[in-house]
Amino acid sequence: MPIRNVRLTEHQDRCNDRAIADGHYQNASEVMREGLRLLERRDAEDDAKLARLRAAVYEARAAVRRGEYEEVADDRLTDWLTSLGATGRG
Repeated sequence: MPIRNVRLTEHQDRCNDRAIADGHYQNASEVMREGLRLLERRDAEDDAKLARLRAAVYEARAAVRRGEYEEVADDRLTDWLTSLGATGRG
């Protein structure tokens, strides 16, 4: 298993020691591996969110090309956006 030396801030060092003292982890390596697992999970979730957003934009553009859209006047925009949340359409 590769060995890495890392520099921690005082705060990070205290968090590390507390996690071990609380019995959640046996040593600093376990704490670091958990941190990397969380980072990987967050990155994967961000990638999935971005993919969903891109798909939604693609679908919205296709709907506009098909003429399936509603024009909303500037003075009605806030109410219209609020109604999206109320009806679950958003």
